[in-house]
Amino acid sequence: MTNSENKDAGLLEQRYGSAQQKPKNIIWTPAVETILAHKSVRTFLPDNLPEGALETMVAAAQSASNSSALNQWSVVAVSDPSLKQHIADTVARTVPTDRISWIEEAPILLLWVADLSRGAEITRGKGGEPVVLDYLDSFLMASIDATLAAQNAAIAAESIGLGIVYLGVMRNAAKELAEIFNLPAHSFVTFGMAVGCPDASRTSAIRPRPAQPVVLHHNKYQQGRYKQFLQNYEVVCETFRSQQNMRPKTWQDAVYESATSMDYMGGREELRETVQMRGFKLK
Repeated sequence: MTNSENKDAGLLEQRYGSAQQKPKNIIWTPAVETILAHKSVRTFLPDNLPEGALETMVAAAQSASNSSALNQWSVVAVSDPSLKQHIADTVARTVPTDRISWIEEAPILLLWVADLSRGAEITRGKGGEPVVLDYLDSFLMASIDATLAAQNAAIAAESIGLGIVYLGVMRNAAKELAEIFNLPAHSFVTFGMAVGCPDASRTSAIRPRPAQPVVLHHNKYQQGRYKQFLQNYEVVCETFRSQQNMRPKTWQDAVYESATSMDYMGGREELRETVQMRGFKLK
């Protein structure tokens, strides 16, 4: 095998683990390699982002597909250490920990905003009332567009050697964040993203995913088929957690906890009320 083939095989081994079947016909490109090499980075060097990195990420984000070209998202880049610390402290109060070190360490924290405020203002400026924005689909559309933009930004960041971790925990403090940043009506923080130069001495490995038949269906949904692949995936997950010095827990137990423990919500059980206070009626 060539060095390139060895690298590609190594990426598939890390992504799926040795106990699972792997796709055999991947079309390898530099972009695909970057995507398959993704891992959540929670340990950062104190270095600032390279010059132009933020602009590159936003250009990539703006190149993502977005519904009807309405540009219904925004991103707030937080680099001020004291403000970043305030956010970290605010969010940490919603989870069983004193601090969230990766928010504190990362030189940039990006807050991805589902943002219908521009559309509402433009509509009212033209003499109309933005009644369509009262409906659930508009809220969902803006949230999806923010997510697509963020994922493009993440790939761009990783392609230039940076690391990222998504921060869904920001929704735990959605109301507080809206107040901190004086967000206009019809906007809210969907999630955050810590970005920085990874500390290779502390960075975790690629987390394995289940074999493709668990998520890939052809022509119709094959309900229950995933069960025949669970045993091998649990072996892979157990190996990963052991290598990363994580406490023992099966993937199915993690799924169960996320579906039954209100502690997992961390305040997000109040999210509907917060979102409606932000101007989304969710009809």
